[in-house]
Amino acid sequence: MPTGEKVTPIHKPVEYTLDGRLYSTTERRQPAAALMRTGGVDPSRFDLGELVGHRPEPKRYSDDEIVEIHDGARFVSIRQRADVA
Repeated sequence: MPTGEKVTPIHKPVEYTLDGRLYSTTERRQPAAALMRTGGVDPSRFDLGELVGHRPEPKRYSDDEIVEIHDGARFVSIRQRADVA
């Protein structure tokens, strides 16, 4: 390679699911709210959860929390509780 030539790294896409639908991205770190919007889910009404291993409860993320997306990650939308008047 000639000296001074810049090399741009190629980011291999990773595949993940949100509510059972398959998506892919090269941005492996994203705010939870952005990940929800990608899947067409309103982050003001739902939280993002990640199913990890065989744990019965998903790991819950706040909207501004940065999520590390790895290949095969499984995310779900979790309805936020509504206050009753």
